[in-house]
Amino acid sequence: MSTTAHAIAAPGPGAPLEQTTIQRRDLRPDDVLIDIAYAGICHSDIHQARGEWGEAIFPMVPGHEIAGTVAAVGSAVTEYQVGDRVGVGCMVDSCGECDYCLADTEQFCVKGNVQTYNGVGFDGENTYGGYSRQVVVKDAFVCRIPEGIGLDVAAPLLCAGITTYSPLRQWGAGPGKKVAVVGLGGLGHVAVKLAAAMGAEVTVLSQSLKKQEDGKRLGAAEYHATADEATFDVLRGRFDLILNTVSAQIPVDAYLGLLRVGGAMVNVGAPGEPLSYNAFSLIAGNKALAGSMIGGIAETQEMLDFCAEHGIGADIETISAADVNDAYERVAASDVRYRFVIDTATIGA
Repeated sequence: MSTTAHAIAAPGPGAPLEQTTIQRRDLRPDDVLIDIAYAGICHSDIHQARGEWGEAIFPMVPGHEIAGTVAAVGSAVTEYQVGDRVGVGCMVDSCGECDYCLADTEQFCVKGNVQTYNGVGFDGENTYGGYSRQVVVKDAFVCRIPEGIGLDVAAPLLCAGITTYSPLRQWGAGPGKKVAVVGLGGLGHVAVKLAAAMGAEVTVLSQSLKKQEDGKRLGAAEYHATADEATFDVLRGRFDLILNTVSAQIPVDAYLGLLRVGGAMVNVGAPGEPLSYNAFSLIAGNKALAGSMIGGIAETQEMLDFCAEHGIGADIETISAADVNDAYERVAASDVRYRFVIDTATIGA
């Protein structure tokens, strides 16, 4: 048995998204039924809906930045009750038994975590994401959204928030540390807010200065244009940590030159082509070049609590279901400040 829910789906790779209905499973004992209020649009939604990341499952209902309220719970659920404010991020299940799952890093599950959409659950059923009025999720993969943050500005935190929070925490962003954020987009603008709230001195590195006023408003102490080659001379040896949020080719060696001895450059953006660098750029300064992929459920909850405590939410533009295809074009053109959020009440209305 299942429940019918209104949704927005891509019928095939690159096809315009359209409104439709999908089937959500009936509640299992450990399930939570969520009435979705808002769903953020992540750039990865566009890549997957357009079939740009390899094999994909269609029809596809994107969306892994989900915020809403609990509508019903399964018989074994004790952590949540009807009316609770909750969120769902990039994954909805994992094996729960491997070393990584037991260490609260379900994103690295040996059997493979089950993606919120464009995935296949352990029951063999395809997963459908947050561009929908409702979703059914295993309780262990639901996070609580504290009262201190609106559901609309909280939705993007379920991806953009944890994607940037996790490496900032892992690599020690905090008082006395100088952190550079490469790119001021959907990820970068949240990274600036988080790093500043952690007590770090934050610098934005962007192609131009056109978003400089925004960068300072969000918490950056400095803002520099990377199109100006002098930037890489002025800032040489300055930073303890560089968080690269852009999915584009960059001169890695030039950025590594901005690190202090022992510093790290961490990539959360995923360019379509490989990045290259000279090994001596690392060896000469005992530097690290690393990557980071979201965070586990416990760390995601930690991030949401931190954001509520510090009044952090995404900067958003709220749209209706009818505007989704236009929003995809604008995201691809970097024409959003800084995250689109779908008002899901308009789906099927």
